[in-house]
Amino acid sequence: MSLFLESIKILNGEIVLPELHQKRVNSTFSHFGISDNVNLEEISDGIRLPGEGLFKLRIIYGLDQSYNFEIIPYTSPKISDFLLVENDEIDYTFKSADRKELEVMKSKANGAEIIIVKNSRLTDTSYSNLLFLKDNVWFTPESFLLNGVQRQHLLHSGKIRETDITMDTLKYFSHFKLINSMNDFDDALVYPLSRIRNLS
Repeated sequence: MSLFLESIKILNGEIVLPELHQKRVNSTFSHFGISDNVNLEEISDGIRLPGEGLFKLRIIYGLDQSYNFEIIPYTSPKISDFLLVENDEIDYTFKSADRKELEVMKSKANGAEIIIVKNSRLTDTSYSNLLFLKDNVWFTPESFLLNGVQRQHLLHSGKIRETDITMDTLKYFSHFKLINSMNDFDDALVYPLSRIRNLS
């Protein structure tokens, strides 16, 4: 049975962006022709959430509405460098709990975080969406693998714009950020493009 994953930010006892997480769950069930789904609000209401600090609520669920969860303290990973990795076949449209292909790609990167290139277009890292800076405007690749909740939120709020970013046009950007449900726009570290190890 296919299993899917939601990683939800808990900040000082509050669930962050719950509507977007539920929308993604609903879309997953709908894609597979199932009208009933997992209700994240009911799950979180039945959990004693930590009152202070930053935590990740990690829910793994199946299309039969079974689920399990864990709450873990969260700190952003420290990344020293990045590696462009080409994979024209990868598909991560749904947030699957099966991350084997991503893990295999990352295991070959000699400790670097991978930036996945599909059909010569920038997509995501192994765990986040990307933002790139040009002329004081932050852009996100329209060729994403997974349309993350933070990405959707930032586009809707007008903080970022979507554009086509290719291997040829990447040089016109100066810096980049990694965003996901746990790392929002203001908290995400800013890296110079020079941190990409194999950027030509």
